[in-house]
Amino acid sequence: MTQKNKQPAIYILASGRNGTLYTGVTSDLATRVWQHKNDLAEGFSKKYAVHTLVYFEMTVDMTSAIAREKQIKAGSRAKKIALIESINPEWKDLYEGLIG
Repeated sequence: MTQKNKQPAIYILASGRNGTLYTGVTSDLATRVWQHKNDLAEGFSKKYAVHTLVYFEMTVDMTSAIAREKQIKAGSRAKKIALIESINPEWKDLYEGLIG
């Protein structure tokens, strides 16, 4: 995949409804979530089985994506849950929509 086809994104993964949350940033959302789902991303998401894509935002560039990620991470858990439920009240896995 060429760089011009990549789109920066912020995403939140969950271990389940109201479960453990992980917030990340990437330039290739579908590939990165696939890596998390297959435990190829070492660290927090693998250790805590955080594999369900429950929220994402696309951004225009990586600088704005990183700034937004920091903003989300600085917020409370309640704010993260409200953000997720604002677009995904049933906590469905949004990954299939990325690849389908």
